[in-house]
Amino acid sequence: MRHLLAVLLLATAGICSAAAGETAAAWGIEQLMHNLAQVKSARGKFVERKYLAMLNSPLDSSGTLVYTAPGRLEKRTLLPKPETLVLERDKLTIEFKGQHQRRTLVLQDYPVIWAFVESIRSTLAGDLQTLNRFYRTSLEGSEDQWRLSLKPAESKMQTMVKEIHIGGSRHRVRTIEIIEAEGDHSVMTITEDAS
Repeated sequence: MRHLLAVLLLATAGICSAAAGETAAAWGIEQLMHNLAQVKSARGKFVERKYLAMLNSPLDSSGTLVYTAPGRLEKRTLLPKPETLVLERDKLTIEFKGQHQRRTLVLQDYPVIWAFVESIRSTLAGDLQTLNRFYRTSLEGSEDQWRLSLKPAESKMQTMVKEIHIGGSRHRVRTIEIIEAEGDHSVMTITEDAS
């Protein structure tokens, strides 16, 4: 009886470790994209720090972000000066509050801007197919702390951006780092809105 119980315990332990191994093996870029696609809306606050070679100290900005699946993204910069960017389908609208200026761009007319926009929108939407259209993608880390690297596939984009790193935990994006081809870079840190 003890022998049978020991065999059952070993078999159960083997099944549990095999299941854990399958779960660990299942984690990858497809699972990350699936997790991100489950988010239908998200709000957060951001702090962005831009490091430019011609300046001794970084430029800081902050504000709010609102995402609504599958592709609406709104970035409201509050400091140092009010500015709003709204991405809706194939259009990007930029509004400078203090100057009462507004401009709308059709993304297909601006391939480099389109590729840049899709790095963020397609990640939030969990749209790996579109990401792969514009970037060579790679993922490192675990589900609790992951980092997605995007290297532009198009030569025009490569002249502007060397690489984009998007980091997060589970289905949340926490950081976006953009490394420009000329060496300047920016880091945006995103925190969930408690309201």
